[in-house]
Amino acid sequence: MTQRLDYVRKIIEEEGLGGFLITSRPNTFYFTGFTGSTSKCLVTREKAYIVVDFRYTAQAREQVFPGIEVIEYEKSANATLDDLCLKDNVAELGIEGDDVTYSAYRSLQESLKSVKSFRDLQNKLNDARIIKDGAEIEKIQKAVDIADKVFEQILQFLKPGVKEMDIAAEMEYQMKMFGAKGPSFETIIASGPRSALPHGVAGTRELQNGDAVVMDFGAVFEGYCSDITRTVFIGKPNDELLKIYDTVLKAQLEAINKAAVGMKGKDLDNVSRTIIYQAGYEKCFGHGLGHGVGVEIHEKPTVSPRGEEELKSGMVFTIEPGIYIEGFGGVRIEDTVLLTDEGLKILTKSTKDLIVL
Repeated sequence: MTQRLDYVRKIIEEEGLGGFLITSRPNTFYFTGFTGSTSKCLVTREKAYIVVDFRYTAQAREQVFPGIEVIEYEKSANATLDDLCLKDNVAELGIEGDDVTYSAYRSLQESLKSVKSFRDLQNKLNDARIIKDGAEIEKIQKAVDIADKVFEQILQFLKPGVKEMDIAAEMEYQMKMFGAKGPSFETIIASGPRSALPHGVAGTRELQNGDAVVMDFGAVFEGYCSDITRTVFIGKPNDELLKIYDTVLKAQLEAINKAAVGMKGKDLDNVSRTIIYQAGYEKCFGHGLGHGVGVEIHEKPTVSPRGEEELKSGMVFTIEPGIYIEGFGGVRIEDTVLLTDEGLKILTKSTKDLIVL
């Protein structure tokens, strides 16, 4: 994994820095392999250190990539960082601005006496994770496979009278039984009128005949996430819900077919959005078509009306159009996909055929 540290050092060189301080959990995992809940990783032009407390010393030594020295601090992490910055002549330091609170920033300013300036370069650091390598894709695929198994099993659990929160609990239990660390985000189960809530996390509502049931969930496998949404029906849905389902499925399949390397995220979003708007649901699709998936459930690229970056081979993201009518109900269909030079590879295998239970 030395190429990941090389990426950080490229930023250091291009920006004229002496080092880069990595503190966010996703980037710490990506650049060091360490999964503990707290640490500070200092990468300089020649060295790399991960500073931890006693609780994590042994774990860090087992997990970190070659070329990273594990240091257990005694007085404080910042005091140790100060010593390291002084030793390695770090006068300008890159930091993760989104992760460093104001109080933490002030503490760094006060503690790191040799550092004269701090620069927020988190976006540049995050860019390293946009293109997935083969090992990452394998882990994402396994996370997707777990979610597919959970969907297959949960269909037997759905019936009138079952609470949304009980469905979510069962799904998250099954994820772990199938080998996941846990869910990649709080499981969304939204039924009946609540299915019109795009992020309607599971509540106490009981399923009823005629309900649409939106299930948006994902699993974490060895640090990588999956994301899938399926909408099923409890008993025969009314004609409007059937029309919505058909429209969303058509919009999703068209985006899958049209996706290509070099296309901007906003243009792919427009493929689905046009179909939904032309069907008469212009005010009913308020979120983006998709988002990147990796060590975080939401990361680059952005596939939305704001998605200006070009899509590239090796990107993993979601395709998830939806239609939501307040007080009535909604439908969303979502797959995790991999973009290749030949087009999209759909990692999710769960059926998108209409399911009436």
